[in-house]
Amino acid sequence: MTKTDDPKINSILDEGNRLFLKGKFKEAILYYDQILDENPTHLSSLNNKGYALSKLKDFANALKCYDAALENHPEDLSVLINKISSFRKLGKFDEGLSLCNKILEQNPKYNIALYHKERILFSMSQYVDSILCCDEILKDYPNNGDVLFDKSCNLAMLSKINDSLLVLAKAISQGAQYKIKAKTSKSFENFSNDPLFQKLIS
Repeated sequence: MTKTDDPKINSILDEGNRLFLKGKFKEAILYYDQILDENPTHLSSLNNKGYALSKLKDFANALKCYDAALENHPEDLSVLINKISSFRKLGKFDEGLSLCNKILEQNPKYNIALYHKERILFSMSQYVDSILCCDEILKDYPNNGDVLFDKSCNLAMLSKINDSLLVLAKAISQGAQYKIKAKTSKSFENFSNDPLFQKLIS
């Protein structure tokens, strides 16, 4: 959340961000709009308003904010990542994947883009490619529970049951929330009665 040199704008931005962090997204947007009324190209206000709209599940208008921000700052990674997230939530997987690849061409180790890419590929049933992205992230963060869980789901969808359960066990060792996720995930439906799976989630 970038600062500018204008103390008045910074004060309004700070108040909007404070409300955002409290989960008061509609109220936060009012403050971002105050800045945008004066300066329609203000990067942080456009990005933060887009993010607030996405939290309200208004992804179409969130994308409009991101596009407006990218007109003047086409390489801004924060805006690009937020745009990918909205594409993913809208099911616009091809668009999201294209943006991920664009970022990764310039920043091949940018793990946030890899994380979105592995999730998009999973949604597109491209499980092998999704695992490759997971493995790339796990080189740097071998104990990342979210990525381990996603890798386990991919392996499950490829019917690699033993491999899937080994990785799931590692994910669960990072936090009990992965037990709960595994219980409700459709990825594990085909072997939900497997004794090892039952032991892991009990």
